[in-house]
Amino acid sequence: MKNLLNRLNHNVTKITESPIRIFDQKISDIPGLIKLTLGEPDFHTPDHVKMAGIKAITDNHSRYAPTPGFPELRQAAVDFVRERYDLNFTSLNETIVTVGASEALFASLQTIINPGDKVLIPAPYFGLYRSMITLLGGEVVEVDVAESDFILKPEHVQEVLDTHGDDLKAVLVNYPMNPTGINWSEEDAKAVALVLEDKEVFVISDEVYSELIYEGHHVSISKYLPEQTIVINGVSKSHAMTGWRVGLVFAQEPLLQEINKVHQQLVTTINNVSQYAALAALKHGQEDAEPMRKAYQERRDYLYQALTELGFDVVKPTGAFYIFAKIPAHLPQVSEDFGLDLATHAKVGIIPGSGFGQAGEGFIRFSYASSMEDLQEAIRRISEYFDRLSPKG
Repeated sequence: MKNLLNRLNHNVTKITESPIRIFDQKISDIPGLIKLTLGEPDFHTPDHVKMAGIKAITDNHSRYAPTPGFPELRQAAVDFVRERYDLNFTSLNETIVTVGASEALFASLQTIINPGDKVLIPAPYFGLYRSMITLLGGEVVEVDVAESDFILKPEHVQEVLDTHGDDLKAVLVNYPMNPTGINWSEEDAKAVALVLEDKEVFVISDEVYSELIYEGHHVSISKYLPEQTIVINGVSKSHAMTGWRVGLVFAQEPLLQEINKVHQQLVTTINNVSQYAALAALKHGQEDAEPMRKAYQERRDYLYQALTELGFDVVKPTGAFYIFAKIPAHLPQVSEDFGLDLATHAKVGIIPGSGFGQAGEGFIRFSYASSMEDLQEAIRRISEYFDRLSPKG
């Protein structure tokens, strides 16, 4: 077996499992742990969406679907993003339905990356981005955006272009952002687009948190770079459908046809039941996210204030359901060590910032996709933990 393992795809041996999942599993057996780890909505899928899935089963929709997805679902998807976000998509031939946003992202990257191509990623970033690019033989160019409140600026992009030139194949952005919860403005997106508009560089825009914004509105760079941009979205976060595994890719038709080839090789097509459920979500559930968004905003406001009072340095998130907090200077700065100690002695589970690239070291990520009661108890425990570390008197 050892000799066989030496013959594996070398790029596979360069990656690990998701550091988020690894750490979550490492602490999950701690008794009484409050887990603020995974990005998993704590709401149920809306009833009308569930009923659409049930109906698909009872109506015997059990045959192969078209590779890009059912036409009516694809049309509903382009209608949704055009009406909600003013995106430049009108034809059902400008989207395909994938097995979650992860497959959407992988198929898109595999379509454009050749070995040695470089992909700019603002850091900190969702760890699967690096793993996918590495697996495909590409190279990640991390750009630390912590000093600009986690917003990618045009000067960041220009510096990478000046350094790497034609080797830069793509820029991968994620707003609202995981792990920071930061969204960008129209001015930010336009400024980056202006740098890229005359360059032969793709933009992949991961917008899965687009329905969870607390100030301002969702901004997609595809409005300003329609021919260069591949948009990734889905219904996992917006409609609490993580287990249904429905993602979406949007792009201009000639580019999307190439992505669809890869999608077909990967999965053939997505399952029918999930497609009918997603159709109900996008066509009849345009406001399904609103009660969740309001609850998340209340939790964000509480957690932001409480962590700030405890001494964490936090850029206030404007979207998603994460807070990325700088570990106070008087505490251990190795984020995994701090996270393990917090889980062991305070019974509070978070994700170390090191799981989001080198720029994440010294931070920890809290997910507030959990009940207010759990958040309040977690803060009480962290406060007691800090008191034990720095006894008064």
